[in-house]
Amino acid sequence: MSADYNPPQESLKILHHDHQVLLVDKPSGLLSVPGKGAHLSDCLIERVQRVFPEALLVHRLDRDTSGVMIFALSPAAQKHLGQQFEKRRTKKTYVAEVWGKVVPRTGTVDLPLIVDWENRPKQKVDHENGRAAQTDWRVVRHTENGTRMRLYPKTGRSHQLRVHMLEIGHPILGDPFYATGRAREAPRLMLHAENLRFLHPDGGAGMSISAKCPF
Repeated sequence: MSADYNPPQESLKILHHDHQVLLVDKPSGLLSVPGKGAHLSDCLIERVQRVFPEALLVHRLDRDTSGVMIFALSPAAQKHLGQQFEKRRTKKTYVAEVWGKVVPRTGTVDLPLIVDWENRPKQKVDHENGRAAQTDWRVVRHTENGTRMRLYPKTGRSHQLRVHMLEIGHPILGDPFYATGRAREAPRLMLHAENLRFLHPDGGAGMSISAKCPF
């Protein structure tokens, strides 16, 4: 990531707000947290904290991924939500457009991942040293040159969905790290965090918050 960082300047899209949690729709192209250097200081948590100074980070989305992100509004809520992510009690649904016709209609990718140190921040499959990573997937429909899919990560490894789709031969369209040729020509990374299901920190009631897919 270099000085060409030019995030969208749209206003904050709030999906849900109460005394313990804040959920927003992150636009593609905006960092979740600041990068190294002043030119990478503009990010979602900084924008959120202008309006909600008490907001605390719970998880991240890649810069080029859009969709639902949750922030805690108290340390207790942050701990509660953090444990849900760590223990895989949250349920996440993503929409993706991938290259090529995916068959069959459903499947699971179970490939362990590790950072590709020579090509950071890229990740790679490593059966000996990688951390367990599983993704369920379902075909929504086929398009002219690709497939619209819903992806259901069971784990939360960095770049998990991007590498898993690449490994089954169907890179996500517009992916600057993993797609090549015509698959890279989309206007953005075609990956959107559509829905997050979690237990509310105050009382444990189940909640499901969605952000409409912009592509």
